[in-house]
Amino acid sequence: MEAVPAGARAYIGCVTLAALYCLIPLPSLDTPWWAVLLPAVVYAGCEQAAARWHVAGTFFPVLLAGAFLLPPPAAALVPVPGALFLPARRGPRTERRASATRRLWRAAQLAVAVWAASRTHWALGGRDAVVSSDFPYALVPAGAAVLAFCLALTALDGGIRALAERVPARRAWRGLLARSLAPIGVHGLAGLMMAVLWRSPYGPVAALLVLLPMCVSWWAFAQYHRERAAHQATIRALVQAVDIKDGYTRGHSERVGQASMMIARELGMDDARVEVLRFAGILHDVGKLGVPTRLLRKDGPLTPEERRVIELHPEYGHEMVRGIAFLGEARAAVLHHHERLDGSGYPYGLLGGQIPESARVVAVADAFDAMTSTRSYRRARPVPAALEELKRCAGAQFDPHMVTALARALARQGWHPAVTAEEQPAPDPATAPLTSGPRAAR
Repeated sequence: MEAVPAGARAYIGCVTLAALYCLIPLPSLDTPWWAVLLPAVVYAGCEQAAARWHVAGTFFPVLLAGAFLLPPPAAALVPVPGALFLPARRGPRTERRASATRRLWRAAQLAVAVWAASRTHWALGGRDAVVSSDFPYALVPAGAAVLAFCLALTALDGGIRALAERVPARRAWRGLLARSLAPIGVHGLAGLMMAVLWRSPYGPVAALLVLLPMCVSWWAFAQYHRERAAHQATIRALVQAVDIKDGYTRGHSERVGQASMMIARELGMDDARVEVLRFAGILHDVGKLGVPTRLLRKDGPLTPEERRVIELHPEYGHEMVRGIAFLGEARAAVLHHHERLDGSGYPYGLLGGQIPESARVVAVADAFDAMTSTRSYRRARPVPAALEELKRCAGAQFDPHMVTALARALARQGWHPAVTAEEQPAPDPATAPLTSGPRAAR
């Protein structure tokens, strides 16, 4: 892992000094030590559990409850132990140092954000509203505190992204606030419930009960995260196997997945379906594992019998993935991505709307990457030329809606074709040459 850039280190140092400034009045407060220690311990425990469950994010309800209950300097102290004493990452010295820097950054960032939330809450009389359970007025200062918390996190996150990840300044803060408001707002309601119960006759024990359903939801999310990681590992293993066998198209599968995702988003598909289309693009050629390597790497023209063997790869691929339930409609794309709208494709010669939508998406993405990637037997076409060829073949070979969607997406995001050839390949025997369109990708 690369070291943290000097500009980012200076930025972290400044935020750390700001956090220390927020904590300076702490010794002069008359807040009981246990009132600060208990939420700090609870928060640290929640963070340890989140690290064990491999869940990203921070347990904000405890921090916001502290902001609603404690003076700003005391509230700012609550996240510090939990953020500083998370388990260090194992690895080379540089990586351990970067991990320590991240912990320092997280502690300073959260201390400043919680201080801003507490300061806002107390300035609007929120503490009295919490103590007296004055509803619905208590929601007003609590909402303002949550907004201040979000604004502080957004401002600090954008700065570190611009410096540490070298993201352009105009993009560093884009969308951060909008994405954080809803989830942190929910955490704010849970934090307000904790604060009110804390000040009730039932005391802190009742307040901690609010965490139980949230812990259950975090555990469920952790299980989902692990399952999704297993899905990704399965797909990576299949793609790596294809890359090893058919080395000259290395990287092609990932690029087809990316192009398929761009088309799906342009068509307005929901996020879950966009992910499935990405899987479809990545796995579209997995059936080549069942094709003899000598045919994939044959130097020279194929016989009709050899071409028929190559054209079995969609069916081989479908057999390989048909039992993987999470792939959904991606399995149909693997089987039908070489069909053509005019019915002259394979393996079943489907016509027009008979071809599954996922397969029509992948067919366009596949052909586009084939044309814009440099192979040892020909140079890459420029993106405009590849789009013109796709448009020329739209209606006969490709779905015009998919071609138009790809063109719109490329106009906004661009495309960066890569050289995938590592050795002398044979021209694509599965699709080349087509009499009325570009060679589809391998």
